[in-house]
Amino acid sequence: MRREISFSQLVDELGSLLAPSLAEDWPNMPIERAKGSYVYDVEGKAYLDFVSGMASCNLGHCHPRVEEAARKQMEKLVHGPSGVFAYESMVRLAYELAEVMPGDIDCFFFSNSGAEAVEGALKLARYVTGRPAIIAFYGGFHGRTMGCVSLTTSKSAYRKNYHPLVDGIYHVPFPYCYRCPYGHTRAACGLECLEAVERVFAHLVPAEDVAAILLEPIQGEGGYVVPPEEFLRGLRGICDRHGILLIFDEVQTGFGRTGKMFAAHTFGVVPDIMAIAKGIANGFPLSATAAPRDLMKKWLAGSHGTTFGGNPVSCAAALAVLEAFREEKILKGVGHLSEICFAELEAMKDEFPVIGDVRGRGLMIGIEFVGPDGAPNPGACQDVLDAALAKGLLMYPCGNKGQVIRFIPPLTVSEAELRRGLDILRRSIEEVRR
Repeated sequence: MRREISFSQLVDELGSLLAPSLAEDWPNMPIERAKGSYVYDVEGKAYLDFVSGMASCNLGHCHPRVEEAARKQMEKLVHGPSGVFAYESMVRLAYELAEVMPGDIDCFFFSNSGAEAVEGALKLARYVTGRPAIIAFYGGFHGRTMGCVSLTTSKSAYRKNYHPLVDGIYHVPFPYCYRCPYGHTRAACGLECLEAVERVFAHLVPAEDVAAILLEPIQGEGGYVVPPEEFLRGLRGICDRHGILLIFDEVQTGFGRTGKMFAAHTFGVVPDIMAIAKGIANGFPLSATAAPRDLMKKWLAGSHGTTFGGNPVSCAAALAVLEAFREEKILKGVGHLSEICFAELEAMKDEFPVIGDVRGRGLMIGIEFVGPDGAPNPGACQDVLDAALAKGLLMYPCGNKGQVIRFIPPLTVSEAELRRGLDILRRSIEEVRR
């Protein structure tokens, strides 16, 4: 006989119903609903959500334009599949996206997740160049499928027990200037991280065998690490000299998170291929591998495919996201909110020695916690997260040791909500003070 069970009882059985990789994450808070900048638990308590669906709900939860567009599409067509059917929401989305992409990127392969978009970028690069090797960076996070986890090095735990991984991938240091891998100060570094790429060509794999260099223009899971702009320009130059494709994984940095539509715009560097996802459809599963049409047309029919990618409802939601950016002037507001954040967070850094660094662009901000010796301090970071959650503010850690708070409020957060969140954060740090 079927047993009736409440949501609260189901949550108590989480460990037996879900794989530990999901059930043991933090904080696994039972949520009933969400709207705007807030989520609400089963008892009705409101929490400011500065995780924003892990930077997927850039327009806040249940944005009315997105909700309405998805509802209308569900009344017409829920599933394609793409390639068998051509339906308006997908084709129109490709047309509209081309208007906001950097450079001449104007052609798309739609899929479901960031990992799929990165996998597509890898396959595209190898297919069209005929070259086997890929260069990626320490600290990068690109997903957890076998191809993506072969690129991911933000934590070794993500790779544990999965070897052998995909062959032909080479890693070099990323310019984590707060903790320079070469022990330099920023003023004296001479961009040695760029020289490391050239050393790979000299010692490990010749440049003519390298299909692509892939990176997050700002590392996400690795600690919200922002490289110098000249580093990205230098990579562009290396790729141009050697006929290598430059791939930006903009899964987290895209759709306004860094203050412009994409980090490529923020830094003024145009890649050859982009992987985009997360904020593209404000919580609906959708992603894309994107490249100029002249490059994409070399990826011949049958060389890649999908069943659920480019889902009609997700594409309709994504069109509403682009409309919201235009009509509600989202990017204009991000600049003002970002200035408030950095002013307040830098003041906290001056006040509390436990904060070692504040970095980011737009509303993608990392707050690194340190011990008295400057070493990563994941204990203090987690204590602050716990204290903030108890006061009604949800945030999430990142960084190799879990020592960085990612501060990613919705781009639509009000100034009052933002200041409330910053006040909770300040009080939480003051409470921990270690």
